[in-house]
Amino acid sequence: MKFRPCIDLHNGKVKQIVGETLSTEGKEIIENFVSSYDSTYYAAMFKRDHLFGGHVIMLGDGNKDEAVSALREYPGGLQIGGGIHAENASYYLEQGASHVVVTSYIFRDGQLNMDNLKRIVAEVGKNNLVIDLSCKEKEGKWFVATNQWKQISDFELNHENIRFLEQYCDEFLIHAVDVEGKQSGIQQSLVSTLAEWVVIPTTYAGGARSFADLELFKELSRGKLDITIGSALDIFGGKLSYDEVVKYMNELT
Repeated sequence: MKFRPCIDLHNGKVKQIVGETLSTEGKEIIENFVSSYDSTYYAAMFKRDHLFGGHVIMLGDGNKDEAVSALREYPGGLQIGGGIHAENASYYLEQGASHVVVTSYIFRDGQLNMDNLKRIVAEVGKNNLVIDLSCKEKEGKWFVATNQWKQISDFELNHENIRFLEQYCDEFLIHAVDVEGKQSGIQQSLVSTLAEWVVIPTTYAGGARSFADLELFKELSRGKLDITIGSALDIFGGKLSYDEVVKYMNELT
């Protein structure tokens, strides 16, 4: 169990956003936090604290320069996602990303597109690819959400599908969309189920807000999953001490 940091970029700024509100057309996006620091500030912090495998996510257009700046500040230490496809993936690896993160490119029109999946694997290699399986719950099951979580695909997260996709990637990144950015606690059933299914490194994100949540996450995941914390951290305007979280995680290893 490791702490995976994050840098979310929206309109060229580091922000923490309630993810579901990105998909509410005509309605205001709910921003939990807008930083006065740029992406390199956070990348340097994560590099200083030897936090590997965090992700930079570009939420829409206008974020490329900030994203690349973070990658160059911490080469090999960060993954990048948001608008990644076979034609631009190698560029971001060349700029210092350890992995590229894909969702919408391989889930087209609500379905898994095997041609695109094979195309990006051929371009960057399995070992440089993270598949984002961020999901929403529907009738007691989880389905991948794509296109900034606007579209719920027909691809169900289950043991069979997880095992199938593990052939094509190095890691999974899974946001629990229903609780992401809301500091309402982790989605417990998803965490415990993922721990039963996955055999490759998998990072869960969504709802963590306290050390009690971290303890619960450790128990439910049996230490098999990593975790991202965003809005709850004091470096993103929350109350949970980033330094204390880093210390807590270091003591687990």
